[in-house]
Amino acid sequence: MDSGVETYRPPTDDHRYRLLVEAITDYAIYMLDPDGRVTSWNPGAERFKGYRPHEIIGQHFSLFYSAEDQAAGRPARALRMATEEGRFESEGWRVRKDGTRFWAHVLIDPVRTPEGELIGFAKITRDLTERRAAEESLRQSEEQFRLLVQGVTDYAIYTLDPAGRVSSWNAGAERIKGYRSDEILGEHFSRFYIDEDREAGEPAQALRTAVAEGRFEKEGWRVRKDGTRFWAQVVIDPIRNDRGVLIGFTKITRDITERRQAQIALEETRQALFQSQKLDAIGQLTGGVAHDFNNLLMAILGSLELLRKRLQPGDPKAKALLENALQGAERGAALTQRMLAFARKQELRLEGVDIPALVRGMSGLFSRSVGPGIQLRTRFPRQLPPATTDANQLEAALLNLVVNARDAMPNGGEIAIEASAQTLDAESSLGLPAGRYVRLTVIDDGEGMDDETLARAAEPFFTTKGVGKGTGLGLPMVHGLAEQSGGRLRLGREPGRGARIELWLPEAAAAADPRAAAAIEAVIESVRPLVVLVVDDDGLGRIHIQRSQSMMAARWTKAR
Repeated sequence: MDSGVETYRPPTDDHRYRLLVEAITDYAIYMLDPDGRVTSWNPGAERFKGYRPHEIIGQHFSLFYSAEDQAAGRPARALRMATEEGRFESEGWRVRKDGTRFWAHVLIDPVRTPEGELIGFAKITRDLTERRAAEESLRQSEEQFRLLVQGVTDYAIYTLDPAGRVSSWNAGAERIKGYRSDEILGEHFSRFYIDEDREAGEPAQALRTAVAEGRFEKEGWRVRKDGTRFWAQVVIDPIRNDRGVLIGFTKITRDITERRQAQIALEETRQALFQSQKLDAIGQLTGGVAHDFNNLLMAILGSLELLRKRLQPGDPKAKALLENALQGAERGAALTQRMLAFARKQELRLEGVDIPALVRGMSGLFSRSVGPGIQLRTRFPRQLPPATTDANQLEAALLNLVVNARDAMPNGGEIAIEASAQTLDAESSLGLPAGRYVRLTVIDDGEGMDDETLARAAEPFFTTKGVGKGTGLGLPMVHGLAEQSGGRLRLGREPGRGARIELWLPEAAAAADPRAAAAIEAVIESVRPLVVLVVDDDGLGRIHIQRSQSMMAARWTKAR
C-alpha cells in the first residue's frame, strides 16, 4: 500500500563522482568517445571554453585546437598517444567559442572496460594563460637583463659559484680582463689577484666578508690576462635562494686606473702648491730679516776695514781681535747672502752660462772638496746651449751640492754631474712655462733621503747634519737661485740608492752683439765722476759709505 512517503536512497558511487565533477569550475573535465566526440561537459569546461553542454556534446574535440594544429593533425595524435602509452599530457594554445586563445595544460587518459576494451577518453584541461604570461614576462625580463649585462662594456659583471669559480662572463669582463668566456668559465676568480694578495688570502677573505656582511667593496691592483696590472674598484654581493641558502656571488669590477692617476696627480699638485706657498712665506720672512741684517753687517765690516787701516802695527793683540771680528762678520755676511738667495732678493747678473766650461773650471776645487775616497764623473753632450743664470752663484750652488753629496757618502762612492737640453710642454709637472731648458743634475750613490727629509730639504735652516756642521741654507740657496733664474729645483731620492738633484734653468737667448757692449763700455769710461750721491735705507750704512768715500777722496787728493 502506497503511503505517499518517498523512501530515501543513498547516492551511488557513480552519482558521487558526477556531483564532484559538476562542482569543479577551475578545470574543464569532460569525456570523449573513441572517435574523439564530446560525450559529457562540466561547468569548468563551459567556463573555460564558452560552450554550453547542448552546443558541444556530440562535437569533435578538435574544435578546441587552432587551425594550424588541426592541419598538423595534433588532435588525432593526442588520442593515439593516449591509447598507446596510456596517457597524453602537453601544453599549448587552445581556442574558445569566441575565437580567443588561451594557454592550456591538457591531460588525456583512455577509459577501458574491465575487459580492456577502449570505450572513450577522459580529458582534463586547465587554463594556464596567466601563469604563462607571468613566466613569459619573467623570461623576457631575464633576457633583457642578460642583454643589458652583456651590453655593458665599462664594467666587468659576472657571477661566481659558492666556491668562487666563474659561472658567467659579460663583454665588459672580457674587455677589462682580456679573457674570453670559454677561457675563464669554471676557473677560480683568484687568478685576477696579484701574487702578493693571493698569498695573503685576500680572495677567500673577500668572499667571507660578502657572506658575513652582505657586501664586500674594495679598491686594489688586479691582473689582466696579459699580465698587466690595473687599479680596480670591486664589489661582491652574495646570491641566496628563497630559503636563504647561498648559491653564489655577483661580482662587479671597474677599471679606475685613470681616475686613480688623476687623483694622485691632483694630490701631488696640491702638495707642490702647499710647499711653494710655505717656502714663499718663509722666503719673505727670511728676505726681510736678511736684508736688515746685511745692512748691519755691511756697516760692521766697513768700519772694521777702516779700523784695520788705522791700527798701529805695534799692537798684535788688537790686530788678532780685529781679524777675529772680521772673520765672524764675513761669515755672517756669507750667511745673509744665502738667506737672500733663498728669498730671491739678491741681485743676480743673469747671463748665458756655458755649464760644461764652468764645471771644468771648478774641477780642481771639486777634487779638493770631496777628497780621494770619492770619484767625480761628468757627462755633457757635445752641443749644449748656454743656460740663463748667474755664473758666480751657480758655482756656489754646484759646490754646495757636491759637498752635500760627499757628506752623504762617508764610506766613499761616486758623484756624477750631468747636463742635457730639455723641452717642456704646457702640461709639464714642473710647473714651468713651456720652452727650452738646460737640466743640470748632481747624482750620488749615498744613503738617499726618506720622505720626511725630502719634503723639508729645501726649507731654510733644516739640516740632517750634526750641530755646527751645516747651516741648513745650502739647498734653500740653490732653490732661490733656480727660481730667480726662471727655473726650478727638483729633488729626487731612492732610499739606500742615493739622491738626485736637478737644477732646471732656462736656455739662454742668442748672445748680444759684442760691438754694442764695447760701445756701452766706452761711454761709461768717458764719464768723469764729479759728485757722489749716497742713498741707503739704513743710517749706519750711509755713515759707513760716506766715511769710506771721504777717505778715498782724501787719498786721491793727496796723490794728485
